[in-house]
Amino acid sequence: MIELLYMVVVAQMALILTLVFKTPLRKLVIMGLDKLKRGRGPLMVKTVAMTVFVVFLFSVYSMSKIRERTIEAGIVNPTEEVLMAKHTLEASLMGFMLFLSLMIDRLHHYIRELRLLRKTIEAVKKQNRGNEDGKNGSDELKALGEETATLRTKIKKLESECGTNAENAKAAEAKAEALRKQSEGLLMEYDHLLEENQNLRTQLQSIEQSLSNSDGKKNM
Repeated sequence: MIELLYMVVVAQMALILTLVFKTPLRKLVIMGLDKLKRGRGPLMVKTVAMTVFVVFLFSVYSMSKIRERTIEAGIVNPTEEVLMAKHTLEASLMGFMLFLSLMIDRLHHYIRELRLLRKTIEAVKKQNRGNEDGKNGSDELKALGEETATLRTKIKKLESECGTNAENAKAAEAKAEALRKQSEGLLMEYDHLLEENQNLRTQLQSIEQSLSNSDGKKNM
């Protein structure tokens, strides 16, 4: 499951980078997201998100239970320590995956709004030129000028929001890198704990075998 979560997070990060930077793939990605938000697409996405959120809550609950048992016992159990590291890694990846999904949805929304506003401004500019050529009434020109100023204000606001989203995407990428490094450390610790657990089992088996041999000699 951890490998699958890693693949999903990396794919989401690549999708965010594609949306942030103007590349040939950006148009294809936007078209794909448009199709995904039609029909039964939103229902499927919400179902998957709710499932991941429930599993995330279960991991957090399992972590709290393991911590309670450790506090009550007063001794760190190697097996529970391994399970704690596993649940921590899974919960971190699932939470980051949900955050990136929200980022992708918001970026797609703002990009669509910006495109619609640009088309509206182009239409207003053409109409404004036509009015200037035809020397229509100054009242219409004034109204169009006010509408153009309003649209420019909205465009600046959306550009500012897109810049903020780009910064958030960069921060999310940095956070993903930190999580990757943290997960690598947890995986190394997990392997170390498994090896230590195996050594303890081997020592226990050798002790039991020596005890059984000594008991057999006494019986003889």
